[in-house]
Amino acid sequence: MTVAPRSTRIRARLAERGLALPAVAAPVAAYVPAVATGHQVHTSGQLPFVDGALPRTGKVGAEVTQEQAAELAAICCLNALAAVESLVGDLDRVVRVVKLTGYVASDPSFTAQPAVINGASELLGEIFGEAGTHARAAVGVAVLPLDAPVELDLLVELDRPAVPIG
Repeated sequence: MTVAPRSTRIRARLAERGLALPAVAAPVAAYVPAVATGHQVHTSGQLPFVDGALPRTGKVGAEVTQEQAAELAAICCLNALAAVESLVGDLDRVVRVVKLTGYVASDPSFTAQPAVINGASELLGEIFGEAGTHARAAVGVAVLPLDAPVELDLLVELDRPAVPIG
């Protein structure tokens, strides 16, 4: 079920930074962008799609710089937040970003995966404040779908169950 977004405090914080949530990226395989259960929303892995295309492909530390990859991680984060909002209608319902898992397609010599995923972590802190402080994993991998340099998923806690119970 997709819920129409509202104008919110979180959207205003994004706008202050010159950012906006994109349309929810269409799945590239057999899954949905996010699933709500109880007070939580789990997103599927989000690639850094911009207008349906990847702005960069390749391995971080080879074809993609660490700085470029951090920017792509922030784009992945915006895509994940769009998936959350599509289920719950208003990102102001997020009371806590619980966990961020980031995957970095890495050249074998690249070891700064945490710095890449900081692109998403810092964005979450900027827009959610203390509620954006989260647990995290930053994992180097050999390859990601469509040769994307970065992918991430989020787990967020809501103020009330995502789907009314009973």
